Amino acid sequence: MLSEVLANSPATRVFKDLLVGTESSDDAAVYRINESQAIIATTDFFMPIVDDPHDFGRIAATNAISDVYAMGGKPFLALALLGIPVGKIPMAAAQRIVAGGQSVCQSIGIPIAGGHSIDSPEPIYGLVALGLVHPDKIKRNDRAQDGDVLILGKGLGVGIMSAAMKKGELGDKAYAQMLESATRLNTPGVALADMPDVHALTDVTGFGLLGHLLEICRGSGLAAEMQWSQIPILSAARHLLAAGYVTGASERNWSSYSAQVTMPAGDTTLQRRMLTDPQTSGGLLVACSKAAVPAVLEIFRKEGFADAAVIGHLSHGAPMINVI
Repeated sequence: MLSEVLANSPATRVFKDLLVGTESSDDAAVYRINESQAIIATTDFFMPIVDDPHDFGRIAATNAISDVYAMGGKPFLALALLGIPVGKIPMAAAQRIVAGGQSVCQSIGIPIAGGHSIDSPEPIYGLVALGLVHPDKIKRNDRAQDGDVLILGKGLGVGIMSAAMKKGELGDKAYAQMLESATRLNTPGVALADMPDVHALTDVTGFGLLGHLLEICRGSGLAAEMQWSQIPILSAARHLLAAGYVTGASERNWSSYSAQVTMPAGDTTLQRRMLTDPQTSGGLLVACSKAAVPAVLEIFRKEGFADAAVIGHLSHGAPMINVI
């Protein structure tokens, strides 16, 4: 649907200083302002996925800022986007949403310097996030190379856990695990930008792991092979997946790109649901040379991403994903 909406949009290649625009479905726009600086600009917002207003604000802010890190940049400024059903929820709840977002920005030393608010039927919150990156260190999603190794920084399963929560079936420990993952900023992106052998970078969000890996494959003209047994999954999500929890977005994701994915023989329903699970503030997906793997994993470990793991590799071929 999004592809159809944007089909007639004018090309952005005519702007010589627009280094990343809409053509590659990347995480953010990047505009060069001088020889040593480029601005990263992105925005993301959504309706609540958790009941606690403060937690909702934290998750939404983390999710928006993640796209700056996914381009290899360092955030420096944010603007808030707030929709509130005036007269239908307490103003104290709106204040807690905003405070949650502010707490995330304060943790990395950047201001929320303004924004925009509207009266809306449902609560909405997110950020416009701005970052800086050297033009030579931008990490796009369409520069992967033949032979690159794929590394995923966070475990999958946030969407499945959110689906269970909506049905009142998510326990306190599982909620804490979901919240910890969804509010962990993808700070390794800054260090990964300094590594020439990191060829492509993106973050896994609404299109699921398969969808965002396919964007790398299409943009880079490569095929991918993933090992199901190596993919990190949040422990609570494993149980909930087996119990049948799934989001509607997962099924829509599969319908949109299943023709470019091959799965193992037999019933692969559970694997497919996990690999298409929409992530909120999901992990970084890295394509790097084999020689760079130890250094990349060390960066993740130092930043507290214990789940980071090698999940597959890229090779010459039509843009497809083979799951083994």
